[in-house]
Amino acid sequence: MLDRDAQPAAEAVLTAAGLPAADTARWTAAVPLVSATGELLGRDRTDLYQYAEAGAALLARLPAKPRRTPTEAAAAEQIKEALRDARLRFLRAYRATVYAELTIDYREAVRVDTLVYRAAERFPGLTPTRATVLAERQQPQRDKDGAEIDQGLFLSQMLAQPRAGLHLCWSMLRPHPDALAGLDKFQRTGTADLPGATVRRVGRAGYVEMRNPRYLNAEDDATLDGLEAAIDLVTLDPACDVGVLRGACVEHPRYRDRHVFSAGINLTHLYHGQISYLFYITRDMGLVNKLYRGVSGPEFLPDEPEWTTEVPWIAAVEAFAIGGGCQLLLVMDHVLAEAGAFFNLPARKEGIIPGVANLRLPRFVGDRLARQGILFERQFPADSPAGRLLCDRVVPAGEMDTAIREAVATVTGSGVVSAASNRRALRVAQEPLDLFRSYMATYAREQAYCHFSPALIANLETHWTARQRPSTS
Repeated sequence: MLDRDAQPAAEAVLTAAGLPAADTARWTAAVPLVSATGELLGRDRTDLYQYAEAGAALLARLPAKPRRTPTEAAAAEQIKEALRDARLRFLRAYRATVYAELTIDYREAVRVDTLVYRAAERFPGLTPTRATVLAERQQPQRDKDGAEIDQGLFLSQMLAQPRAGLHLCWSMLRPHPDALAGLDKFQRTGTADLPGATVRRVGRAGYVEMRNPRYLNAEDDATLDGLEAAIDLVTLDPACDVGVLRGACVEHPRYRDRHVFSAGINLTHLYHGQISYLFYITRDMGLVNKLYRGVSGPEFLPDEPEWTTEVPWIAAVEAFAIGGGCQLLLVMDHVLAEAGAFFNLPARKEGIIPGVANLRLPRFVGDRLARQGILFERQFPADSPAGRLLCDRVVPAGEMDTAIREAVATVTGSGVVSAASNRRALRVAQEPLDLFRSYMATYAREQAYCHFSPALIANLETHWTARQRPSTS
């Protein structure tokens, strides 16, 4: 917050960049003072909107980010940080009221992508509009001003409230609209073809193949909804007692016509600005958490134990499970890995947080190895002692199909009546939903800043040939 002593210094930074002195003086003096009791919502809402609009107008007078001088860049950062401070003060006073209004007093399950844009409409100035985010999406990652950081701060505040955060977790575990639209057809035909994934039912098992063959089955905005819907179809189909997750065959010359599990996040799209901030939150609260927890029921029951529709999941890892691919293994019930395959979390080289791996990986390999994997790029070969902590069976090359059939037969042959109950009992001891909510409150904020950090671009250009990879190839 800009106090009176700080205002002259702030004005000096802005005027040094060529912004009109009168306008900067008015703006720095108009910092919204949220009512101490948090009871003047109408006034504070208007004040925030007017302050945000004036700040945006000042920012628009500066050149686009790539063309700014150091003085202009400092002014831009001053404006953005002042706006974020104002939004956070408003949220700390009214976050419970805001969430209740956006969800019709908790009666509506609202997904995170809808929630942030609904907030932009009903509380103007609080989060960026769709138009603002879409305009920034046209820029490479290094040239963005980071409007989506405000989505991260907003979601962090929502998740930090136990009741609102649990409601948001429940909302993200509800069936994906695309799954509901295709469920009847899948139950009749046993097949579904979705963006980024295909599903087929064989016997009592539902097989999901991740498909992004041009990018080694990496995940991106284009694959996200389809993969989540595919997981929902298997989970909701009463004819499926178990799910199998596998990577499809890919186009890369080194692996052509081979199944590859996943290369993690699509780094080409990330470098070229085509990965949204919401990708991270939607993925981890949606498809990844559904693999772990199943699909939630129609009622929000925060004072009762978790109650979901779920099936056990088997992962079949061929070639590698990198980054997000490795994260998926941490929510699986049984992991098969091809001999020679490896797992890793190259978070330092990517400049981001590896999803919920920071919470889950230590349970598998211990804190010391987890830190080595996340902070120091340790790789886990499947057939090494450390790698065997992340998989249940190492399968000889060429024998994965047989190993999958054997694993499915083991799960279904003795009945699966207790599978969901045992999964829930394990979760209660390891990762209750409120622990996940608390983790996500921190993750939502920290990942937003990581996603727009100059270090992310520097890491990609140092460790990965980003410049030579066009976003369309």
